Amino acid sequence: MLLAFKLKLALACAAGLAGPIAVVPLVSDIAARRPPTWNEPAIVQIASGTLSYRAAGDFTHAGKQAEAPIVTVRVAKPVSIMKHQVSSADYQVCVQDGACRPLERSVAIAPDLPVVQVSWHDADAYASWLSRKTGRTYRLPSDEEWAFAAGSKFTDDGVPVDVNDPSRRSLGRYERESDRNISDPTVYPFGKFGSNEHGVSDLAGNVWEWTSTCFVRGQLDETGHITRQHANCGVRVAEGAHRAYVTDFIRDARAGGCAQGLPPANLGFRLVREETPWLVSLSHRLSKAWPARS
Repeated sequence: MLLAFKLKLALACAAGLAGPIAVVPLVSDIAARRPPTWNEPAIVQIASGTLSYRAAGDFTHAGKQAEAPIVTVRVAKPVSIMKHQVSSADYQVCVQDGACRPLERSVAIAPDLPVVQVSWHDADAYASWLSRKTGRTYRLPSDEEWAFAAGSKFTDDGVPVDVNDPSRRSLGRYERESDRNISDPTVYPFGKFGSNEHGVSDLAGNVWEWTSTCFVRGQLDETGHITRQHANCGVRVAEGAHRAYVTDFIRDARAGGCAQGLPPANLGFRLVREETPWLVSLSHRLSKAWPARS
């Protein structure tokens, strides 16, 4: 049943021919002969707080399609998240270490370009490799953590539901997302889409980022509260200029695999780092003593 559901989603947003076969990516012979180089990622730490945002997933009320509710979430611990997305050069080190799957031929390898055309499984494998390499714990952010870190860059993708004509909701979503002109697949260097108020770069640009959150179907009561949810972890939430639900083995959603709305132009990721309490306290004191320079 799960495999059938994945295959159904993989065809839902088909937008062209399947992506190229995974072979050697675009990296010069000279660069290929060099030993892999890697630097631990720059981290932005965001203080704990409260987040109100629209829940991820599809919801119904009394058997009819309903808009996802606005929920308030308390983020109890500071969120330490990568300033930039994982670069293609850093991902390539993981490939050379034998811990990550090779990139597609069309992906350019550079330290200032985000890695794209990676599946959720690719991102999860990189997080495991990075944790082993550094002795720290890195993982994909949850959808809530991503929205919290995104701050003003997070977009409410709610669309009113016409219970008498549910198709209007889908049409409204396509129209709204088309108006944002986010279909450009060009992979731009870091900084192209600016930083938010926390100093996190390139959020909600044209690279969607995998999260750890599973796709859910839920039911709402008369007050709009969630009463029941069923998670399908074969489909994950990807965040960017709009929220997308993408089958976990898909590397290029433009070729199929997006559950609803316009498919993401590129699939990439950034990670959060788990911090021990004493390290968080030390980091906070150091940031006050020596403020970061832009």
